[in-house]
Amino acid sequence: MTTTFTPAPTRPRALTPSRTTATATRVLRQLTHDPRTIALLMLIPCVMLFLLRYVFDGSPRTFDGIGASLLGIFPLITMFLVTSIATLRERTSGTLERLLAMPLGKGDLIAGYALAFGTLAIIQSALATGLAVWFLDLDVTGSPWLLLLVALLDALLGTALGLFVSAFAASEFQAVQFMPAVIFPQLLLCGLFTPRDTMHPALEAISDVLPMSYAVDGMNEVLRHTDMTATFVRDTLIVAGCALLVLALGAATLRRRTA
Repeated sequence: MTTTFTPAPTRPRALTPSRTTATATRVLRQLTHDPRTIALLMLIPCVMLFLLRYVFDGSPRTFDGIGASLLGIFPLITMFLVTSIATLRERTSGTLERLLAMPLGKGDLIAGYALAFGTLAIIQSALATGLAVWFLDLDVTGSPWLLLLVALLDALLGTALGLFVSAFAASEFQAVQFMPAVIFPQLLLCGLFTPRDTMHPALEAISDVLPMSYAVDGMNEVLRHTDMTATFVRDTLIVAGCALLVLALGAATLRRRTA
């Protein structure tokens, strides 16, 4: 009697460029059919900066002081909001469930989503930075390209946070509810309203572990220094590292919910 052994199915590689690109292309194709989402991503940060500039029309130095910080904060908030809702929609519709049943690694999925939303983040950050520097006369001592770099990293961080929190929401309304829990504390403690070293020591300690604090610090370094400083490099590396860490945590939440 001959026994036939069926080989166990091979698990997909953690990250395959072709599968990652295919996932990103699918997500971008879906987003192009939702013009309201595209408008939210591309126009809202620009509109907010435009309004802010003329709110402080009589005090341009005030706009210079907070405009650079908000140039990084606005993309983070909008990318968080759009990414969390869009990803949750795919979770609840069963799209992610079907994708996970295919020979597609978790790394391909999370990297594909990050690549798709990251592409939009590049466009969004470039539009907001260009508007602030060349049309709204944001006075920056350093290179505008460094502002763009920090704005892009902030947008990618917002994307990573949105992918992560979508795993813990059961509806789009719940996804929006995560904003006060995830974004607002960082907004209050990042140093936008008052220097972090003047806060209560307990709050200062909390702000030291929040990524938005380093995003604001990085923007302020560009605002005040002509050259790239060691502090700026440290801040950008921390923001980038936080984005990668949260993406890894997001990949860990990708699992099938049915047997």
